[in-house]
Order: sequence, then C-alpha cells, then structure tokens
Amino acid sequence: MSIIAWEKDQTIAIIRMNNGENRQNLDFAKSMIQTLDEVIADKETTAVILTSTDSKYWSLGVDIDWLGKQLQNQDFQNIKDFMYGMDEVFKKLLLLPVPAIAAINGHAFGNGAILSCACDFRFMRSDKGFFCFPEVDLGIPFLPGMTAFVKKSIPYHKFNELKLTGRKAAAAELEIHHVIQKASASETDLINDALAFAGTFQKKRGIFAELKKRMHKEIIRIIDQEDPEYIESLFLMVQE
Repeated sequence: MSIIAWEKDQTIAIIRMNNGENRQNLDFAKSMIQTLDEVIADKETTAVILTSTDSKYWSLGVDIDWLGKQLQNQDFQNIKDFMYGMDEVFKKLLLLPVPAIAAINGHAFGNGAILSCACDFRFMRSDKGFFCFPEVDLGIPFLPGMTAFVKKSIPYHKFNELKLTGRKAAAAELEIHHVIQKASASETDLINDALAFAGTFQKKRGIFAELKKRMHKEIIRIIDQEDPEYIESLFLMVQE
C-alpha cells in the first residue's frame, strides 16, 4: 500500500496518509508532493480533505528514527532534501486552488500539527487525539516559514501558549479558540462534517488561487528566502 493515496468522493479529493503514525521523512515528502500534483491536475476537484487511515494517529511529525540514521551516516543532503520537500508540501497546500481541509482523526504532533496548519481549515474528532507542538521540549526550532503559516491558522496568543509550553490540546479547546472549525463527536462524524463543509465550496479555481496567492505572499517569501539559511546550515537540528 502506498504511504499516501487519494480517491474522489464526487468532486472532493480525499487524501489519506497510510503509514500508521505517518512519520514524515524524505519518502513521505516525495509522496505527498506527487499526490498533491495529481489532485491539482484533476480539474474537477473542488476541495481536498487530508486525513489518516489510522484511527489513533493523524501524523506524529518528523520520523526521528529516519533522521537519526541520516545523521549517523552523515547523509546531510537527505535531511536538506527532506526539509525542502516539506516546504514544497506546505507551499502547495497554501497555494492550492481549492480548499484544503485537514480532518484530524488522531494525534497531530510536531510537524504533523504544523502540516494541518498549512491547510485552510481544520476539523478534529473530540473523542480521541491531541494537538501538540513538542519542539520546545525536543529542542527542535520551527523554521521561519512554519512560524509564519501557523500564525495564520492559530490566534497568536494561543500559538504563543502552545508553542512555548509544548502542552497537548484537545479538540474542544481548539474549537473555542477557532483553531478548528468543529470538534466532531466521532471519527465517522469527523469525515461526514469535513465532507459536508467541503461540499459547500464550488468556487472558481482562478479567483480562489489568486486570493490565496495574495493572502500568503509574505509567507511564501519567508519560506523561499529565509528558510534556506537554516536548512543549509542544518540549524534545524537539536538546540540545547
């Protein structure tokens, strides 16, 4: 089974991450880029839902085991390619010409939570799963681009709290602070709620793409111009 696959529900593309904890590594980045390119190429698609086939995990972020192996083998280019690849994933979601909706059906930690923030909207089940930025405890800093687009998805006071404390937040709390559209009662309700919301979008791609391009112009500039300094120096590695 492909680690990422997609199918259509009428005109809605449902992208499913199929690799358990859905840890992110170079293969994940490449597969997500390919999948998003396929979805974008399908002109009948009116919305995208990003979810997981695992009922416990949406995405636990960076594949630490993979990362450790690259460091041990001094395969630094693989690490850089991964970071540039994830930046490409983030940009594709930010500039997608249709709504990108994260249906968070399990834990979203670290780069997983960040991935959901690259989407336009988020839904999350209330009966299982936490949203967390553990980077402050792991000693791994956000790239500038990550900080920029997470701020468009989370009110600044809440982002400040979650980022600096590293604590876990559940769906009910995130709904109150407008991080998610809705806290859904179950996994079935989550997908139905996301599909119903996605079905309200029948926008012309041209104007939708242009609106997002203008809204996110500064974010894209930061990703393109500021992130490379940190990626090339591998300053993204653990900081004491």
